[in-house]
Amino acid sequence: MRTFLETGRLVLRAFTEDDTDHLLALDDDPEVMRFINGGRPASRETIRTRTLPRLLHDHPCFGTRGYWAAEERANGAFLGWFEFRPLDDHSPRVVELGYRLNRAAWGAGHATEGARALIRKGFTELGVERVTANTMAVNTRSRRVMEKAGLSYVRSFTGEWPETIDGSEHGEVEYELTRAEWERRRRPGGTVSPSRVR
Repeated sequence: MRTFLETGRLVLRAFTEDDTDHLLALDDDPEVMRFINGGRPASRETIRTRTLPRLLHDHPCFGTRGYWAAEERANGAFLGWFEFRPLDDHSPRVVELGYRLNRAAWGAGHATEGARALIRKGFTELGVERVTANTMAVNTRSRRVMEKAGLSYVRSFTGEWPETIDGSEHGEVEYELTRAEWERRRRPGGTVSPSRVR
């Protein structure tokens, strides 16, 4: 399995067809999916025909994937996935950051750790100029991860969604971090904050 990057506690690697059971267990947890589809159960058919093709897609501008399986470095346990996907297949300038981790990984800082490492790689190796992330306005845990990873609130918005889920009436929020801002924070005398990437 191709490793994309490692952090102190995580390995991010390419997905394979063998991850179907991992993905089914992740997407079958109503708490994990609460802010995605209202907590509806997953099906193996959906994972096989819709989820996996998206996760296995290579982006020409990166020459690699946009979604990465997250494993615990110490024991190889599957924790979930991270998204670092170019919005335009042919340009690495703007990428979307996302994450979906199983409940056992919540509250341990894994989402922040993985997000910071991806941001660093994007700005130093992949030609990324702007990282963006969206979530439901009421998803306070995800918003906190975005803030700790260094992203700042940009706007609130509403969209036309196929199905209404609890909390969607409050809309969505967008966060972002530019390479210029990331570099400014890293310079001597720049703002030192919990979101500073190691």
